[in-house]
Amino acid sequence: MQKNSIFETAANAVQARNRIRSHIYQTPLLPSRVQGKSNSGTTVLFKAENFQLTGSFKIRGAMSKMSGQPADGRLITASSGNHGIGAACAAQALSKDLTVVLPETVVPAKLEKIKSYGVNVILHGAETGLAEQYAQRLAIEDSYTYISPYNDPDIIAGQGTIGLEILEQCERVDNVFVSMGGGGLISGIGAVMKAFSPHTKLYGVSAINSKALAESMAAGHVVEMEHRDTLADAVAGGIDTDTITLPLALSVVDHVLECDEDEIKAALKTMAFDETMNVEGSAALALAGFLKVADQLANQTSVIVLCGANFDQNVFKNVVLGP
Repeated sequence: MQKNSIFETAANAVQARNRIRSHIYQTPLLPSRVQGKSNSGTTVLFKAENFQLTGSFKIRGAMSKMSGQPADGRLITASSGNHGIGAACAAQALSKDLTVVLPETVVPAKLEKIKSYGVNVILHGAETGLAEQYAQRLAIEDSYTYISPYNDPDIIAGQGTIGLEILEQCERVDNVFVSMGGGGLISGIGAVMKAFSPHTKLYGVSAINSKALAESMAAGHVVEMEHRDTLADAVAGGIDTDTITLPLALSVVDHVLECDEDEIKAALKTMAFDETMNVEGSAALALAGFLKVADQLANQTSVIVLCGANFDQNVFKNVVLGP
């Protein structure tokens, strides 16, 4: 990935922000209640996309992409939940015809939220990658325009608007921690950071139970891998063989961290009890990654991107309030 591609992505994020500004919230950058107190020069901030309009950052990319589609087009997308919610919300706001393909394992609360926007819903496959493949096949067979959750320049540009807000909200950012799924979020934020704040280090945080992008980055090409259940369900699943996020991620990510389920669980509890915010597992994953290296970042300013708060209430109760 050439530097001009990074700068092009960052420029696209600036343009996307102008298109979507009236349809989304500018989310707050909140200081941690507990992190960094032992080191007077350490600052830890949460970019609170858990307070976004649809409960996650995905509305940004969806609105960025769908705002440029023809009025009479038939659109189809796939999602583990949050992108589906964002795309459904955008479809309703923009009066678009949208079908959302979801894995059969989708969190019930996310399914109901998607349905509430009046879009068409199809359940298919045991994980998001299979749902994406099915949606792509339907797009060819039935003449839909396919909207990728991550593998699209307009989607990535929309997610990159988070980086623009962070840089406006904080004078100096030394580190940003972002959970990695398909790569749209970390590619967008990373391109903005490398273009406008090149000293900032980008940490990609992967769930050990489903780490397609991390494994692909290590190999230098897209690899297939087994996907196991994870509390960070929003980042679970495979990636497209032709994904544009892999070369972008390789260009912008400085460090990759991997967290297991116990670490994600502990971070969920920390967010709930110490930070007084209930977030989904994929948001806690970013905090879990930070905690693995926090002692190396004294006297620095670190931003942890809380990507969403659309959790399964039963799972959340069992994890946070259970034994």
